[in-house]
This record gives sequence, structure tokens and C-alpha cells, in this order.
Amino acid sequence: MRFVDHYCNPNLLLKNKTNNKNNKKGKIERKQGIFLMGFLVDFREGSGRDGLSSRIGFKALIRRKQVDSAHSSSSSSSSSRQHQLARELSISHLISIGVGATIGAGVYILVGTVAREHSGPSLAISFLIAGIAAALSAFCYAELSSRCPSAGSAYHYAYICVGEGVAWLVGWALILEYTLGGSAVARGISPNLALMFGGNDRLPSFLARQTLPGLDIVVDPCAAILVLIVTALLCKGIKESIAAQAIVTAANICAMMFVIVAGSYLGFKTGWVGYRLPTGYFPYGVDGMLAGSATVFFAYIGFDAVASTAEEVKNPQRDLPVGIASSLSLCCALYMLVSIVIVGLVPYYEMDPDTPISSAFAQNGMQWAAYVVSAGAVTALCSTLLGSILPQPRILMAMARDGLLPSFFSDVSKNTQVPVKSTIASGVGAAILAFFMDVSELAGMVSVGTLLAFTTVAVSVLILRYIPPNEVPLPLSLQEPFNPLSLPCHMSADDIHEKNSEINSTKDSAKPLLDKVDSSIDIPTIGSYLTRYGCILNEKRRRKIAGWSISSTCVGALILTYAASNLSLPSYVRYSVCGIGVMLLLSALVVLSCIDQDDARHNFGHAGGFTCPFVPLLPIVCILINMYLLINLGVNTWARVSVWLAIGVIVYAVYGRTHSCLHDVIYVPAGHAEKVNKYSREVLA
Repeated sequence: MRFVDHYCNPNLLLKNKTNNKNNKKGKIERKQGIFLMGFLVDFREGSGRDGLSSRIGFKALIRRKQVDSAHSSSSSSSSSRQHQLARELSISHLISIGVGATIGAGVYILVGTVAREHSGPSLAISFLIAGIAAALSAFCYAELSSRCPSAGSAYHYAYICVGEGVAWLVGWALILEYTLGGSAVARGISPNLALMFGGNDRLPSFLARQTLPGLDIVVDPCAAILVLIVTALLCKGIKESIAAQAIVTAANICAMMFVIVAGSYLGFKTGWVGYRLPTGYFPYGVDGMLAGSATVFFAYIGFDAVASTAEEVKNPQRDLPVGIASSLSLCCALYMLVSIVIVGLVPYYEMDPDTPISSAFAQNGMQWAAYVVSAGAVTALCSTLLGSILPQPRILMAMARDGLLPSFFSDVSKNTQVPVKSTIASGVGAAILAFFMDVSELAGMVSVGTLLAFTTVAVSVLILRYIPPNEVPLPLSLQEPFNPLSLPCHMSADDIHEKNSEINSTKDSAKPLLDKVDSSIDIPTIGSYLTRYGCILNEKRRRKIAGWSISSTCVGALILTYAASNLSLPSYVRYSVCGIGVMLLLSALVVLSCIDQDDARHNFGHAGGFTCPFVPLLPIVCILINMYLLINLGVNTWARVSVWLAIGVIVYAVYGRTHSCLHDVIYVPAGHAEKVNKYSREVLA
């Protein structure tokens, strides 16, 4: 695609003028291009976005959709508003979603495993470091969610900033994450319920796990029933489901507060024996403490569910950053307090890896506390289940809106203003998995979607700051009304050509071009174009340098984390590759720190919201951390995920690429997008 200012070179408006002398009205051959608001948009076969490479599919991978501005949102038609979600959520609701989706039953087990194997008494520091690492991604989410408050979360941000191909992979991975995550959480509820009732035999027969004869498959009716109940609750409405989420989350927090308060009482009574050890505070060294941080980092996964509800927030510019930050801070504080208390009650090497909290209270004479802990684990799992199923229908809805999935998933109920069809589809799929499959072995696949989303969001922040999209897609429906005769410039293509000839025939040809222009001729952009030509070149050069630096950041982080994690490499190869990765990262950091950020970032999307601090350092560190965790997920996990991603590539190639809403669009400069849309409304009126 080419964008040509018609005032700069009027000859570009004409195709073979010598062969079209009889064309007095200055019509432009439509095969050559489309003339939009003073721009010649060239889409000839074999060139631009719609050429041969586009038909092959590569150009489809990098096409980006337009971000909704505050003005465009306020001026949207009533018909489009009918398909919007209900704006019912406030800061308190967002905190409930974030805390409920983050604090699962894992914390009731994780403290014992990490303390025994990695951190020892320094478990609280491990949680603190992991919380700081998660906060880096939270900062990036806070800026993008306030600028682009629409359903879809990381998929939506990637589609706007990176491109359709990456956005599809992120959305496809998030579908896997939420489906497996909800199923895994649901299957973890029945064992905890059995503990509360005194054993699996005490549960009602229709809830207890059973083995299908001849198939060696353990089915879990309780898990499937709970998933269906949560699905029905989500179909009822966002306000009702969040009210239930708040109740369950409050019960979980009360259970954790009991652990903290009662455990502190026992700790002061017994003298905190867990901290009076000859091994010191770091029995496994600083490396063990950092390894513990990498393990407990996944306990913070869940705050991104807040961003998925951006379209349902009353004041997204203010509430989303506060909701994300508050929920993450509250989770970090609770994790640290629980770990401080439990590690102090029992020496780390005596902790029960399966029931560390219950066993710690039992060793201090409070066996009945196990019931409180079990109740807390059940409520934590229920809140996490709701937080896992809540975002997935909104991801499906966003992808269907963009044409990448069938429109079935984009339907929004007029009564409840929630995507009922996609919610039912998500819930039924998760219920089937929870009933038939033991997904514990697939739990690592859940982390791939989250870490991939975190990495993409950090890259999107860098793109937004340094090379925000400067082209806006124009739908095919807006292309027809435009032609040279209908433009408000009151000049036909022949008139422009004649005036250009008059300029070129001036007597004094030695003077600069600007001195030849008669003030009576209305060609206002010639002078501005020539005087700004150097600035335009410098801006293009700056964007090119920034783009290469961002690419260098991603490549350097990948090389560094792979070499640092692959201990099988020879030492000299490993250190050499690590050095290359460090050089790429440092060079990108220095370059991005020295060049100016793009001024267009101030008007990108909904302005006035949260701004991520310490750019480019913070996003680069975020990318490095998330890539390190991705690399260390293991070969088996990546083998399983690769199968799912390969299926996604096939689905995109067969359906998404050709049904995308951007399939038949052309692109105009972002600065003229509003003029194009305004003029189209005038023409079509």
C-alpha cells in the first residue's frame, strides 16, 4: 500500500495522461488505486498489503486493527451499542476478580514444597521477589487496559500493536489456558470436600469420584457439576456472578486471616522455632531463594483476568489500573504473611509437603484448624474456578468480533448483556474435561498461555511508545463513496495537473520551488511538505531504529534465557551465546533510552489513563523474566503445547485468515482517519 499526498505530486493522480486526453473530468482508473481525502491509495496487484504476498498470507500476519478512541466510542451507533457488554464493574468488583482468580488452593500446599526444597525460612522473600516480577507485567497491563479498554485482554493488545498472527497465537493459547485451568481447579475441589466430610467414602455417591469399569478412567461428577453451576451463574449476568465471586473470595481471605492471626499467636507462644535454626535464613543460599521465587511466581497468575473485563468497567481509565495494582498487592501481602507464620511454626525440613498448614497447626495442638484450612482451600478453588471461566468467553467473543472465529461466539444477550453462547461453549468444554480427564499432568500447559501473554503485552508497550501504528484500516464499505470529483478540494485531477504545469513554466527557473508558487493557487501542502521533508525522513529513520531495537530485545532475551537454561551446552558455547544475548539486550536498551518516544503515543486510544513507568527498562526486564520462565517449562510441556498451537495455525489458515475483518480493508494514515470517516458520513448521508 502506498500513501501519496496528491498536492506534493499531482502527476501521480493521472494514469498515462497522454492516452487519456479525452478524459476531461479527471477520473482515475480504479484498477490503479482509490483516492481518499487527498490520498492516492495504491492497491495494484502485486504491490502493497493486498498484493501477491498478501494472498500468500504473510501480510495477513502483520495487519493490525484500529484502537478505539474515546471519541469513536462515544459516537458509536446505537446498533453497535446493542452488542456491547454491560458496564457494571467498579474498583471493588475488580479487586474481587483479581484476588479470587489469583489466590487458589495452591498456596495451601505451595508453602510447604517451596520451603522444603528451595527457600527455607526465606520463603517470604521468595514471594516478595516473585510479586515484584509479576508487578512488572501488571504495570504493562495497566497501561494497555486503560488505553484499550475492550474485551480480549492480551489478544486485543497484540492485535492492535503487533499484528494478527501473534494476536491469534496469544488468543489460541489463552483459550487453552482457561479451559485446562478451569478443569484442573474443578477436579481439585472434590478431594478437599472429601477431607471436610471425613473421607471420599463420606461424600454422596453422585459427587464422589468413580472408576469406569473396563476403561480405567476416573470420572469426577462433582467437578463437572461445579463447572456447570459456575457457567450458569456467569450467564445470569456479570453483576450477579461478581457478587458470588466476592462472597467466596471474602470467605477465602477470612480463612487466610485465621491462619495468620492464629499462627502468630502460636508463634509468639512457642518462640518461632522455625527461625532458630543453625542453617540460618538461607539454607539453600541465594540461588535456592531465587529458585523458590521462580516456582511461586505462578501463584500470582490470575490478575490478568481483571484486564479481560475491561469492556464492562464503568471508568476503565481510572478503575482498571487501580484494580490490577490493588489485587496484586493484596495477594502478595497475604502470601508473605502466611509464609512468615507457617515457616516460623515448624522447621522447614519438618514440613508436610501435602498439608503444610494443617500439619503445622496440628503439631502445636490445634488439630481442629484443619477444618478451617480445608474450608479455605475449597473457597479458594471455587473463586479460582469462577475466575478461570470468566475470561474465556470474552476472549472468544473478541476473536469472533474480529472475524477470526465464527460469529456464533460474538453474540451478546440483550437481557443479561453477556456473551451467553461463548460462555456456554466454554463451560461445557471445561465440564467435559473435568469429568473425564485427569488434567494434573497438563497443568504446565496452563502457564504457557499466561507467560506468552505477559511477554506480548510487554512488547506491545514498547511498540506503543516508540512505533505506534500510524496507519488505520478503512473498511471496504467506505471505499466506494470516494472519487476525485466528490472530494472537498474543489479541484479535478486535470485542474491540479494544469496548475502544476503553470508552476513548472515560470520564467525564473533558478529559484527554489517555493518561490514559484502563486499565492492565489490553493495548494497548501507543497511548502509544508518540502520544509518538513527532512523531519519526515528523520521520523522514519527513528521508527526504523526503534523497530530494530525492539526486535533485538526479543531475540536477545530468547538467546540469553535459552543459553542460561541449557546446562547441556559446552561451557564456552554457553557463555559465548549468553554474551551475545546480553549485548543485544544492552544495545537495545541503550538505543531505546537515547531516542525519543513517539509523540503519537499521547493520543493513542483512550488518553489520560495510567502510564507505565521506567520505559524501556521495565518492559525489557519483563520480557526477559517471562522468556526465562517459558524456556524452563520443560520439553514435555512444549511438545504438548506445540500440538495445540499447530491446530491453531491450521484453523487460522483455513478460516481466520480469510474471514478476518481486515481481509478487504485498505490503510490510510492515522492522522487523516477521522477526516475520512467524517467525510464518509457526509457522503453517505
